Amino acid sequence: MRRVAILAFPGAQLLDVVGPTDVFAEANRQAKELHYRIEVVSSGTGPLQGSSGLRILPDRSIHDPVLPVDTLLIAGDPTIHKRPVEEEVQAWVKATAALSRRFGSVCSGAFVLAEAGLLKGRSATTHWSQAGTFARRYPDVLLDANRIFTADGPVWTSAGVTAGIDLALALVEEDLGREVAMAVARELVVFLKRPGGQAQFSAHLAAQEASRTPVQAAQAYILDNLAADLSVPTLAKRVGMSERHFARVFRQDAGVTPAEFVETARLDAARRLVEDPSMPLQRIATRTGFGDMVTMRRAFMRQLHVSPLAYRNSFAGTGAHAMESTHAKL
Repeated sequence: MRRVAILAFPGAQLLDVVGPTDVFAEANRQAKELHYRIEVVSSGTGPLQGSSGLRILPDRSIHDPVLPVDTLLIAGDPTIHKRPVEEEVQAWVKATAALSRRFGSVCSGAFVLAEAGLLKGRSATTHWSQAGTFARRYPDVLLDANRIFTADGPVWTSAGVTAGIDLALALVEEDLGREVAMAVARELVVFLKRPGGQAQFSAHLAAQEASRTPVQAAQAYILDNLAADLSVPTLAKRVGMSERHFARVFRQDAGVTPAEFVETARLDAARRLVEDPSMPLQRIATRTGFGDMVTMRRAFMRQLHVSPLAYRNSFAGTGAHAMESTHAKL
């Protein structure tokens, strides 16, 4: 049995806590065996009130004796980067991490690990909105703010909030295999078990966020016509704007250039199709507007850091090592 300890602070984002705990609990049910014992550890005493106002009752606090754990995760909260990490918290985290097989963080919990010196020279990620502050404060950490989660040896870190579920699924897969992890994802009705390299940015979410009607119209057209000509001149003409003005307004409203949005939209569609082993990759490249395998592969490598074939193999259950060897060949 593996003991999983999740450290949470007053004001914690409770989804950072309960998201991973539900994944581990469901893994026990799917495997029909008690593989994980989950406990919540508080930095204080008594009930723990989260950022939403809801309260949970922790199993123990950092003031109790340090116990060895298999997996230690630090939950984040919306204001964790605005206050110093107390010395006793750092001491507890260092001592517990030293007694664990692996440790990591969900969302802004990475600030605690970094403050304790446990991320020095390591790859890590955190919530996109706090990435700038994190990078300036901890220049010795190899921050990749565009990933859903990262794994660097025994250190695992995730992006914001719901990405903690993706991180926990990856941990379950490492422990119990892909079949159990996928069964957990299906039971929790997770839309897609996302790989760590997937970008935090979503084309569909950005389209919903756009506030200007011309930009919304352009984004809707892009999402519905991925194989069409989606150049700036074509899109600008469709919404009745000059090319220069359209490009400026699009970036201002969506936070990315039209070309970046188009590539991400095409990649979102392509990676879903790539998961189907019966569909030829060239057909996917054509259907999603990349046109050829070379262009699609470059987009996969740029945003997901794996080739389309390696990505497909990972969903076929060949495992991380097979994916890496396939990647090396392509």
